[in-house]
Amino acid sequence: MPVRKFHDVSEMEGNTWREPGDPALFRSIERTWEFADRTTRPYFPPGVYKHRSIEDACKLRETWAQANIDAFHERRQTRR
Repeated sequence: MPVRKFHDVSEMEGNTWREPGDPALFRSIERTWEFADRTTRPYFPPGVYKHRSIEDACKLRETWAQANIDAFHERRQTRR
């Protein structure tokens, strides 16, 4: 399938709007969620964490964020 570029949404073909209750809406949502699951999959360890300062909490969150970024890059490398 070739890649096509558009200057504006109005140049795109067809109507992508789905009405509530339309089965195509549910399929579109499902495909979007599956794509997000394949590409992001963030992980945060379960539990409650106590911190002495907001800086300590931010450091832990940054550690988790970096672990998620590393896992994302690792998954991309294994697909190639």
